[in-house]
Amino acid sequence: MKKSYTDLGLLLLRIGFAGMLLTHGIPKINLLFESPIKFADPIGVGETTSLILALIGEVIAPIFILIGFKTKLATIPSIITMGVAVLVVHADDPFGVKEKALLYLVGFLAILLMGAGKYAIDTSKKR
Repeated sequence: MKKSYTDLGLLLLRIGFAGMLLTHGIPKINLLFESPIKFADPIGVGETTSLILALIGEVIAPIFILIGFKTKLATIPSIITMGVAVLVVHADDPFGVKEKALLYLVGFLAILLMGAGKYAIDTSKKR
C-alpha cells in the first residue's frame, strides 16, 4: 500500500504560513493600546477599524488555521488582508515589495482549496 503524505503536507503548509503571518500580526496588538491609534487606513474605514481587521486577518485567523479549526472559513480574513496588502497598500510598489503579501495570499488560497487535512482539530477529511 502506497503511503500518502498529503495530510502531512497540509499540516506543514498550515503551520508554515499561519505561523509566519503571526510574526507580522502579533506586534500589531500593542497598537490597540496607543491613544490615539495610529494605523494605516487603506480602504477608508478608519484607523481603528483597519487595525482590528488587520488583527483578525493576521492573528485570530492564523491561530485557527494553525490548529486546524474551521480552517477553510479561517483562511478568508487572511486572504482578504493579503489581497488588500497586494492590491491597495503596495499597489504602486515594485514586485519585490509586494511579493511577501502575494506569497501569503497564494498559500492561504491553497489552504482554502485543500482544507486542513487529518492533522487538525476539525478532523474531518473534507477537502
